[in-house]
Amino acid sequence: MSKNENSIYNKALLFSIVAAITVLIGTIATVFVPMFTSGMHPKVDGLKPYTALQLAGRDIYQAEGCVNCHTQTVRPLKADVLRYGAYSKAGEFAYDRPFLWGSKRTGPDLARIGGKYPDEWHIQHFESPQAFYPKSNMPPYPWLKEKPVNVKETLARMDALSFPYTDEEAAELADLTQLDAIVAYMQVIGTAIEKEAVITVDYDSVPETSPLSGNADAVVLGQNLYKAECAGCHGQNAEGNIGASLVDYSMGELPDNDTYVTIANGFEGAMPGYASKFSQDKIWAIVEYINSLRN
Repeated sequence: MSKNENSIYNKALLFSIVAAITVLIGTIATVFVPMFTSGMHPKVDGLKPYTALQLAGRDIYQAEGCVNCHTQTVRPLKADVLRYGAYSKAGEFAYDRPFLWGSKRTGPDLARIGGKYPDEWHIQHFESPQAFYPKSNMPPYPWLKEKPVNVKETLARMDALSFPYTDEEAAELADLTQLDAIVAYMQVIGTAIEKEAVITVDYDSVPETSPLSGNADAVVLGQNLYKAECAGCHGQNAEGNIGASLVDYSMGELPDNDTYVTIANGFEGAMPGYASKFSQDKIWAIVEYINSLRN
């Protein structure tokens, strides 16, 4: 208490009002003002609003509960970056309303799924995930190809979010299915960030001949890895599907290091690289399995 009877400290009501005003001004200055600055709303270069088809696919993604099993956030951890790619940036999500980051990885993170596989891979994968990964617990979604996009609802959401679209784009929606929409959404996720391979293999560093040549155990291991990771695209018996026939490929008798580098680094954007997923021995084992197909 102050000895001065006119001091503000002796006037409880006035002191409370002044303190409340001071706290209010401080809150506005440190919380609300920054919320309206551009720095609080980052946007990476190249990021675009969703198209009507992509937004329809995003709505289906939410309706089917995909966010309950898949995250869309690559954490800045070495293990995450090695497996999925560049860690997520705040500016990638400027048009995501609501955010679909998720919190549980029953399935893999999808933050870098855009452009990783061709459209046909997604179409067949939604039809039967187990055809690609026998141990997958993802349910199939065969009905998506039978159900049309809800044009009226999609355009209403485009308007609500202030995303631009043309009359031609709106008209095309009427002929498209929910499968077309969710594939379009899959192909745009994470594409605002330029893809860079986390690990790439230098061709000159790979021996021309497989160090596991003639190893029967390596062929068995390679076949098991092939069935788990490659059969969906190249066929259960390597006869070809989305990807080329590896039986035909093996007949070409290309150098072992060609096959190794293709598996490790991927192929022209149509096939992801496996250098960050498989050890060198595992890649050589797959090479041995492919070589065995010519017999």
